[in-house]
Amino acid sequence: MSLTFPSANAATLRAALMPRVTPVSKLGMIFGGTIFIALMAQIAIAVPGSPVPVTGQTLAALLIGTSFGGTLGFATFGFYLIVGALGAPVFASHTHGITHITGATGGYLVGMLFASAITGALAGRKWDQKISTAIATMLIGSIATFSFGLIWLHHAASQNWAWTIRNGLTPFLFGEFLKIAIASTSLPVVWRFIHRASK
Repeated sequence: MSLTFPSANAATLRAALMPRVTPVSKLGMIFGGTIFIALMAQIAIAVPGSPVPVTGQTLAALLIGTSFGGTLGFATFGFYLIVGALGAPVFASHTHGITHITGATGGYLVGMLFASAITGALAGRKWDQKISTAIATMLIGSIATFSFGLIWLHHAASQNWAWTIRNGLTPFLFGEFLKIAIASTSLPVVWRFIHRASK
């Protein structure tokens, strides 16, 4: 029996740990990633005055994107949105329905979809392997999420921009900085172990 070690030359964690994938294994990762996002979505804290709760979804989108790569990360978060819209209780507080995407919170979900693709593309350039570039990767992903989220919330709530910023951005800043810190420090640590194991 031969041992297969992770490849330190791989661009993403998925490629390092699973260099050979089949359509079946890709489907398995999409299903597994969807379950992970759904579980993280249940870490939800209501924000007084805001229709948008603080959830673990944004951290999940960042981690799925960087770990799976842009294409598979995008497909995974896209599948998560589809099953949630069709009735699976995968959104925050075990809710579901298309209104989560078309309503006030929809922009954040769409933003996370694109954030998973963007962070995955940057991870493909090995940006997640060093803390400095990992921080930049997570920050760019968060900016994508909130750019879509704030524009969408502003339109859906029919409020002015001061209200939108106060209820759609300010309450989430501390949590986002914490999520960025978690993701941008944990991923380089994992890569450090991969580099050691491959020697």
